[in-house]
Amino acid sequence: MTSHFFLLLEPLNQERLSWIEETLKFFFVKMNPENLLQHKKTPDELFTFLISGDALYSLQDPETLAIWEIILSLPSVKIICDRQELDLRGISVERLKMKSPDQVLDHNSLSISGQTSFWKDVVKVARQHEQPVASTIGFIQLSSPYMHRSSLYALRCLNAATEVHASVELYAYLDGVHLGHAGQSPSEFENIGKGLEELYERCTKRGLSCQILACGRCAAARGYSTWDDGQGVVISTCTIKPFRIRNLNETVDRFERNHIILGENVASIQLRKETQTGSFSLQDKGRAPPVTILITHAPYGTELAFGALSFAVACAYQGILTRVIFIEDGVYALTGDHRVDREAQFFNLQEVIDAVAGSANLQFYAFQPSLHRRGIMKNKKMTAVLDIGATEFGQILFSPPKGVQASHQRVIFF
Repeated sequence: MTSHFFLLLEPLNQERLSWIEETLKFFFVKMNPENLLQHKKTPDELFTFLISGDALYSLQDPETLAIWEIILSLPSVKIICDRQELDLRGISVERLKMKSPDQVLDHNSLSISGQTSFWKDVVKVARQHEQPVASTIGFIQLSSPYMHRSSLYALRCLNAATEVHASVELYAYLDGVHLGHAGQSPSEFENIGKGLEELYERCTKRGLSCQILACGRCAAARGYSTWDDGQGVVISTCTIKPFRIRNLNETVDRFERNHIILGENVASIQLRKETQTGSFSLQDKGRAPPVTILITHAPYGTELAFGALSFAVACAYQGILTRVIFIEDGVYALTGDHRVDREAQFFNLQEVIDAVAGSANLQFYAFQPSLHRRGIMKNKKMTAVLDIGATEFGQILFSPPKGVQASHQRVIFF
């Protein structure tokens, strides 16, 4: 059974692959040295990397290719590539396959239609990850359709889930709310809105549940007309019928459950059933899978950093153990003294962090290697954000938190 998996769709640069490599080394050297010493290739992979989209370029780029070769030299690591997306981009993985023929797979399983499907493999890994076999698979979507190909991946993933008779859930957040806009009529792309309607109808016919939830705050900011029908149900006049615009807490309600949730860039880490506790643990007694949110973008150029922080606060408020790690360009949120005109209708992310610091179930971390790489230092006033390196990051990912009884931990890249 696969213990841990990463689903990666966005471009993978040297920095991101490097910290992934370092955390894997921590896992083997510090937590499972017997596997590393024996260099035993077990029948069941400990780590599976599911690679599609622009992340596939990392398998060919010389700088990142060298890191992949190191990762594949570790025991029980496997890469599954999206064959269709490789062909679309003209990418070859033959060099990696020559060195690690049993660990790099570039041919996918067959779907019900008889065509190969990378997303069938993704669903297969997700179902192996949860025991008993997952009856529901979720997908969190942050990006808009057409400008971003990830909306098509979300649709393909959820369709693949229905092929194995799993119910599906789509959580539209930030620009992901545009997936549900009515009247989509692209001339050069697959119609995402129509695809979601067909997905909903297919689930209904098969007796499966299909929930499509959109964040109310994100929808309102983007001009979706809503009103309350008197029963607490928010309805929009400009969305497809299956779309439900709701308070973010309703999405977080779904995160309290134990099913696998996929996304544009996510990981799922299996938690060992033992009394061992990690160095960074909270006194949470729930069964909800812990959430680790990686803020990888600068604070003000996009809504991603603020959206990540808002999502983290919502999770923690509902009792989910939530860790936020500022990493890669996300560390810019912590450097310098951010100032904004008090009359300006704009947020200061440092003030937001200070305001929620100390909340139950919520902790903040700054990944020091990302600060060092950029030649910057954390603002000394940001005492609520603890400094960590690769070792502490590995502990957060792989050490079972005290009091948490869930089978896995969710990692979401923002």
